[in-house]
Amino acid sequence: MALSSTSLPGGFALVTGAASGIGKETAFAFAEAGVDGIILADQNLEGAEAAIAECKAFSSKTDFRAVAIQVDVSDEPSVNGLVASAVKEFGRIDYCVHSAGMGNISAAKTANLDVEMFDKTIAVNARGTMLILRAVSAAMAQQEPLQYTSRRHPTSTSRSLGRGAITVIASVSGTIAFPGTMPYAASKYAAIGIVKTAAADNFEHHVRVNVVCPGYTDTPMMQATLKRYPFMEKVIPTMSSLKRVAYPEEVADAALFLCSPAASFINGTSIVVDAGFTLGAVRNSI
Repeated sequence: MALSSTSLPGGFALVTGAASGIGKETAFAFAEAGVDGIILADQNLEGAEAAIAECKAFSSKTDFRAVAIQVDVSDEPSVNGLVASAVKEFGRIDYCVHSAGMGNISAAKTANLDVEMFDKTIAVNARGTMLILRAVSAAMAQQEPLQYTSRRHPTSTSRSLGRGAITVIASVSGTIAFPGTMPYAASKYAAIGIVKTAAADNFEHHVRVNVVCPGYTDTPMMQATLKRYPFMEKVIPTMSSLKRVAYPEEVADAALFLCSPAASFINGTSIVVDAGFTLGAVRNSI
């Protein structure tokens, strides 16, 4: 019998980048784990709408609700409108996974860096993270905390899950450097700093904020990269102890875990999902 990796005590989720890749798999994971409803947000509204049927198929709840909303995460009014719509639809946001972002479009090295591309990448990946965390933090701060009682200790006092949990999907490029990736790396290093600061700022509101840093993952974004740089298709698997890239669901499960009761004492941390790729000495010997 197939089981969900982690269960959730109901609640409502907001997932950005939900039309494809890690964001889409995250929406599926939350539906399977037991949320009452999900907002699927993406710039590609048609793709987000198409994912709704699959979300409903993974949910075991007869009254499960899923709504697609178009958003440009780099645009302040668009992000604020998304969060306001989510609160209007569900009354609260218990979990937020921010997966929307752009990849490393140019392989230009420092001396030949395209400044416009640098600014665009920062706007989407770093500014976008800030805008989502800003709006969702403000919404979560206004709601009542969720309570949770462990099935293993049903007679003990229930513990608070706080007013919400936020997980940002960053990248191992926010922890190590690769040639020709300055815009992307800068944006992901910034995203991790934004997450850690938001976690500290949200102590008083009892909102947890964490980050997942995946390595190479089989997503449309990675497939686009392989089309630009075909040689990487053979190189990338050699950089992993498992000789493959990550499945999107493996990253989604980490995001789900960080939002779940299982992670109720985890805050302001980064989980690297890379099969040991960032262990430099090991990586260089594979």
